[in-house]
Amino acid sequence: MEISKNPSHLQKTHVRARKINWSLFVIFLYLSTSAMAQDKTFTLEDLIPGGRSYAKFIPQTLRTTWWGNQLLKIDRDSISKWDGKTAWTPLFTQKQLEQSLQQAGLNKKESKSLTLAVATFPYSDEPKARFTTASLMAEYDWQSGVSHIVRFPAPQSWQDYSPAGRCQAYNEKDNLHIYDTNGPHALSQDGSHDIVYGQEVHRNEFGITKGTFWSPDGQSLCFYRMDQSMVPDYPLVDISTRIATVAPTKYPMAGEASHRVSMGVYHRASGKTIWLQTGNNLDQYYCGITWSPDSRKIFLYNLNRDQNHVKLLQFDANTGTLEKTLYEERHPKYVQPQHGLTFLPWDNDKFIYWSEKDGYDHLYLYSLKEERTLRCLTGNELGIVIDLLGFNTKTKSIIINCTGCSPLQHNLFSVNIEKGTHQLLGNATGVHSGQLSPDGKWVVDTWSSPQVPRQVDLINTHNGKVTTLLKAKDPWKGRQVPNITRGTLKAADGTTDLYYRLIQPTHFDPNKKYPAIIYVYGGPHTRLVDDSWHYMSRGWETYMAQLGYVVFVLDNRGSSERGLEFENVTFRQLGTEEMKDQMQGVAFLKSLPYVDASRLGVHGWSYGGFMTTNLMLTYADDFKVGVAGGPVIDWKYYEVMYGERYMDTPQDNPDGYKNNNLTLRAGDLKGRLLIIFGYNDPVCVPQHTLSFIRACENAGTHPDLLTYPGDGHNMMGRDRVHLYEHITRYFEDHLK
Repeated sequence: MEISKNPSHLQKTHVRARKINWSLFVIFLYLSTSAMAQDKTFTLEDLIPGGRSYAKFIPQTLRTTWWGNQLLKIDRDSISKWDGKTAWTPLFTQKQLEQSLQQAGLNKKESKSLTLAVATFPYSDEPKARFTTASLMAEYDWQSGVSHIVRFPAPQSWQDYSPAGRCQAYNEKDNLHIYDTNGPHALSQDGSHDIVYGQEVHRNEFGITKGTFWSPDGQSLCFYRMDQSMVPDYPLVDISTRIATVAPTKYPMAGEASHRVSMGVYHRASGKTIWLQTGNNLDQYYCGITWSPDSRKIFLYNLNRDQNHVKLLQFDANTGTLEKTLYEERHPKYVQPQHGLTFLPWDNDKFIYWSEKDGYDHLYLYSLKEERTLRCLTGNELGIVIDLLGFNTKTKSIIINCTGCSPLQHNLFSVNIEKGTHQLLGNATGVHSGQLSPDGKWVVDTWSSPQVPRQVDLINTHNGKVTTLLKAKDPWKGRQVPNITRGTLKAADGTTDLYYRLIQPTHFDPNKKYPAIIYVYGGPHTRLVDDSWHYMSRGWETYMAQLGYVVFVLDNRGSSERGLEFENVTFRQLGTEEMKDQMQGVAFLKSLPYVDASRLGVHGWSYGGFMTTNLMLTYADDFKVGVAGGPVIDWKYYEVMYGERYMDTPQDNPDGYKNNNLTLRAGDLKGRLLIIFGYNDPVCVPQHTLSFIRACENAGTHPDLLTYPGDGHNMMGRDRVHLYEHITRYFEDHLK
């Protein structure tokens, strides 16, 4: 070939070559960088709550609240209001708040403790934000810039404020107090370790989350009084003192004496307390306390100790007189009231109550005038009702969250009270939660789906129009994300569909054999698989997939949101049917060509700890390694309300308790089992774990043990990261 001697030609050729080479280099660099980005791995600090970098890897969210019917956004440094169209307008900043608080007399440290994250907006027609701590209360007027401060004489364990009455109830050393414009008033004097006022009762079962209930007009306060003097002290130990001291908790065990609860009503005008005339209150549970809209009546559910007969009672709030029984419900296994009543805003004669009497959680309309249930408002086409958000008063509709689109989803619906028609609000995918404006015209819809990390929409509940306020980016983009799938298999009964989640190892090779870990809970009121982001998978599952494990999660019969029959199939024999279903999952795993059936592990916490231990003992040849956290070992050591609902008493169901007393099968342990518990656990008390360890020592088997002194039923903060480091090491040491 003849070479050109034209210099300009040679120069152009070289320039063109350099351009090509540079382009190739840029492409190579991009591909290399992209590959490296996609190959970034997670650490437990990234994936476990309490991890130093955990916040970077959860989807961005939008924190909102309502000030009357005005939507507010709460950021770290400022609070803004929605202009109704496209933008947020600032109201005030954290700096402005702190300056006002310091001018009102707080020091710098105190003012910084009142962050915007704890702001409430109790007055719909006043520009005031309210902030509270255990020792003080502050109201900040953002228009005038003036703050009003109230200090309390002693730390409070909780507070309950009535905007209508401008009055705050609070608990101090087990006694109940209120604070109003005249200062503090003590409503009780004999509060003690044995007698407790104004706190949650019945160990937070039956939907109970607080112990005080203000009347709508703010002039009267209904409250719980719990006499637990007949309940033995369970001797938890505090090792933080120079010589360890006893830190007892009242713990009524199944079949033993339970506490006695009564309800008082304090009237501010007279300064007197009357008591609801419920009888001797022996072995009775009281929940769902609700005031009538006119503040003259009090309604509550009375459930017997067997938990198979519930009555809805009506009392005169001024005299405490029991006026009538409005409604009764029985079931051969159990009923479980979880919600109070909700009166129609436009008709004080009618209220909505919840019931599973038709097999699923539905809402029913009741007329006080006719003293009867008028109709069911939510039929089977709406699935199970998860939440009643409130009302659109203009259209006379209720706004609910339910499983109407799928058992694996929560979706928002508007249901017309009179017509019975319903309308989907937002889209028909994913798992949604709602925050309704007081007038019900708008709902903030926060949701995710398997592919959508998080989205926040503002929806007009009348016409369904959607305005997107936030669409979060994928915080896992550029990281090693395993393949996460959801599927269905049959329960041990051969007919019931069960939902599972399967996570394959990152860099999955179908020709390899991988160890597999089953993560399990299995008990009532909880499920682990849904159609939220990544099918509800936990960060630890992703981490284990990254280390080369298959992770499998199955919601067996007995778990929640599938109806009463699906849940109560476990009645009087907790563990038995659940394990049968979990073994269907084991059979499925063994059928996968890439799962090494000789390397199966199982892990769970609380009820899942019970299931883990039970599976390791009952199917000892199937599981090589297990990690059980905070496990129930013997149901007679569990508390009255939960334990007896599902198992009856040990006296009435001796075989059921015996069959699932894991200490009796301690000698069946073959694989490696690690038990972890909080040394100060008031839920699954240490006696569970310690009795099992002693039984294993007697039987000659060898479980491993780890405890967290000072922690309760769960490990939080840095302890939680340490916990999952240890769990991971255990599987790496013994299952890999």
